Amino acid sequence: MRITEVVRVDSKGRVTIPMIVRESLNIVEGMHLVMIADTDRREILLSPVLAPSAKVYEVRIEIEDVPGAFAKVSGLLAENKVDQVTTHCASIKRGEIAECIVIADLSNAAVSPDELREKLQLLDEVRVVAVKPVRRTF
Repeated sequence: MRITEVVRVDSKGRVTIPMIVRESLNIVEGMHLVMIADTDRREILLSPVLAPSAKVYEVRIEIEDVPGAFAKVSGLLAENKVDQVTTHCASIKRGEIAECIVIADLSNAAVSPDELREKLQLLDEVRVVAVKPVRRTF
């Protein structure tokens, strides 16, 4: 289901998430959200994070733009118990290179952020991997 609402930004830069959206996504007071601002596309994405103590990282992966490449990446993440909160992949140069940005919760992962980067880098289709913690503003 897709819900479209127009909201207004107040003088302090705050936006109220409409009740229908909060109820649909089980967003409750005190819950933390991941915010991704894509300045190139001029869009903001908010995703609920399950726990305030979540270890949230941005995993940026450049891969060969071939069928099945991201499936291998996603499989490796699953094997290592990495919870993908949000994932966005796009072809940079069709048939050559793609970029995936994964917001991941490593709270229950079987690997550290450095180990995850090293394992991803071992995949044949992967060119570049960067793993960095997501900045928290609370």
